[in-house]
Amino acid sequence: MPMIYLVAGARPNFMKIAPIVRALQQQMALKFQIIHTGQHYDRDMNEVFFEELGIPQPDVFMGAGGGSHAQQTARIMVAFEELCLANRPDAVLVVGDVNSTLACSISAKKLNIPVAHVEAGLRSGDMTMPEEINRLVTDSISDWFFVTEPSAVEHLRREGKREGSIHYVGHVMVDNVLFQADKLAAAGAPRFDTSAWKAERLAGGGRYGVVTLHRPSNVDDALAMRKVAGALTEIAAELPLIFPVHPRTRNNLESFGIDLGPNITLVGPQAYMAFLNLWKDAAVVLTDSGGLQEETTALGVPCITIRENTERPVTVDEGSNVLAGTDPARIVSAARQVLGGEGKWGASPHGRRPHLWDGKAAERIVAVMARALSGAPS
Repeated sequence: MPMIYLVAGARPNFMKIAPIVRALQQQMALKFQIIHTGQHYDRDMNEVFFEELGIPQPDVFMGAGGGSHAQQTARIMVAFEELCLANRPDAVLVVGDVNSTLACSISAKKLNIPVAHVEAGLRSGDMTMPEEINRLVTDSISDWFFVTEPSAVEHLRREGKREGSIHYVGHVMVDNVLFQADKLAAAGAPRFDTSAWKAERLAGGGRYGVVTLHRPSNVDDALAMRKVAGALTEIAAELPLIFPVHPRTRNNLESFGIDLGPNITLVGPQAYMAFLNLWKDAAVVLTDSGGLQEETTALGVPCITIRENTERPVTVDEGSNVLAGTDPARIVSAARQVLGGEGKWGASPHGRRPHLWDGKAAERIVAVMARALSGAPS
């Protein structure tokens, strides 16, 4: 039976491979191993974390650790090459656009092991983003391209990819958020650290917003961060906000001397289910995260993206996302339109779930891989 290595390096990657693991367990045509590169250490990724995802713990932990982009990528490449030489898989499946995605793709291809890229073809056009470089290089050497939206299909075609290698399958991140939302609903009234804060804000028909910020362009430059902080403070005067703060973002808030005021509640990073429980009932999410643009679209939650570009345009064209940029006036204006029910925000649900974002992307991916590795016609 053919063997696939499923590569993940950071917590969001596990959200993406989890539906694939569940589909593989049901399909039983392929063997698999979960490879954790250790790109990010996360104390919340414990036994309970994998139980929540409905998947086993990783078969291999490589412990790559941090360092610069080059150091981290090099360590992962060396460790993954050794793993593949010791126990050669029939294919390697990578997800997203982190350094582990790039490193394991290169090591596999150098050993003539075919590579499948999930979330292939996404492009922001911004070469200052490390993720954009990872996406471009990974797609330049992959054998199967599993695509989430029409723009990605067009990018891959323009880049000369063979039509038969491009598979529009939907989105595994959406598979996972729908799976987890169902689990959350079945659990009744969950108790998380933020549950009391949420209940208090929703009491009597109240509303609240959720903030996440982590991109270097927003949080590593003092002037840029002060501009975004000013917009958030202005919005918070009309809507209480809760902000799970990335450690680097928290350090920069302190070193830049930025005070977000009493209407923005700062909390630590949240485990997946706790964070889902928080943002799924928010009046608005303000973020620079790529994944959250998609997850909010899946559940119809209004999202304001604090970036000048997005590699996920379908969330704007069809979903509940608006690209506000980083100008404070535009961010505040977008938030007021959401809260006032103006434009597309007057509809309920907000936007629509894009084609094939139906919770079955992983099943389609596994079917394609099973046919390809068994030698059956596609």
